[in-house]
Amino acid sequence: MPAAKSVLTTKRGGLSAVGGVRAAGVACGLKKTGRPDLALVVSDHPATVAATFTLNRVQAAPVQVSKRRLKGGRFAAIVLNSGNANACTGRQGVRDAEETAAEAARVLGRPVGEVFVASTGVIGHPLDMNAVRAGVRDAARKLSAKGGAQAARAILTTDTTAKEIAVEFGVGRRRVAVGGMAKGSGMIAPHMATMLAVIATDAAVDAGALQRSLREAVAVSFNCITVDGDTSTNDMVLCFATGAAGAPRLRPDTPAFGVFRRALEQVCLTLAKMIARDGEGATKLAEVRIQGARSLREARRAAEAVATSPLVKTALFGQDINWGRVMAALGRSGARFDPERVDLFVDEVPVVRRGLGLGVRAEAAANRRLRRREFGLTAALHAGTATARLWTTDLSEAYIRINAGYRS
Repeated sequence: MPAAKSVLTTKRGGLSAVGGVRAAGVACGLKKTGRPDLALVVSDHPATVAATFTLNRVQAAPVQVSKRRLKGGRFAAIVLNSGNANACTGRQGVRDAEETAAEAARVLGRPVGEVFVASTGVIGHPLDMNAVRAGVRDAARKLSAKGGAQAARAILTTDTTAKEIAVEFGVGRRRVAVGGMAKGSGMIAPHMATMLAVIATDAAVDAGALQRSLREAVAVSFNCITVDGDTSTNDMVLCFATGAAGAPRLRPDTPAFGVFRRALEQVCLTLAKMIARDGEGATKLAEVRIQGARSLREARRAAEAVATSPLVKTALFGQDINWGRVMAALGRSGARFDPERVDLFVDEVPVVRRGLGLGVRAEAAANRRLRRREFGLTAALHAGTATARLWTTDLSEAYIRINAGYRS
């Protein structure tokens, strides 16, 4: 695909930066705290849609319902609730998810087959449908082109902050935006995690091209973060295209479409890193880089082994490079390499050369880098040319406290 030189510009807001989108966030009583717990996002124009879902075999009712909706390729609205995952709730859970969509379709006057649903929260409890129905009606009354921030707050669980981002670029004489919101803090791992994301663009994009672009963007963003190695029953990344910018339809293999793909990837990656930074109890964000692997698959396996290792993560929390833990994780990853050729770095500071530690001074210099909030951890395998990168957090006592008391 020919590269396009159009500049991506960051915009204020998330979904509210996108033309043809209205949103709202309300409190309907699903959370014990009384905080906002239901969001409604609507396209005021006929929209195409794409989505990716959790790979967990145990899939929540809203995932099952929304996967069926995706086959139609059209989007009118999505209802998202926090405080209750509606997972492991059997046939009643599916009926409740369907009823949620039906209530939104009724009050919005839109086809029910174009209304998606998503949930996040505690697993195993049926939804309070009286609260959900009331919340949908309340949110519909409060829909606003400026309501993206309220929607972003309504989907949070253990998150400490809302997560929004938007960028724009030119298509002909028009400006096109891509913006979104996400939630996620714990149960975060590659292959989707306890996260929800809704992304919108006012570009005109066919559903098939949008699906391919989203899948590629998710592969290098949401599927490249880990907090604790767990994946969830409820994960969903949904993207819809309203066409409200009035720009020419974006077609694959054109420069403008290449810029759109870069914009979508930037939004996804920014949201993904926001999730990782907000990891439960996290004090560090490390970019784990694997260089010189024999294949992309092996590079990815090596990166995941290091990024998900509890021993590596606790070493990061302790601000102690303890590089033997990294070597051990690489060795069990399944990647093929000669241990006596491996180099390790923290940022640009070398701590291992050709499989051997460089001594106390090198480790002290690396540990000074580990005091920072963010840093890179690089392993050069010298076995090939493939590379991979993931973002991981440290593992602290606070993570245990948060999850030990999650249901209380």
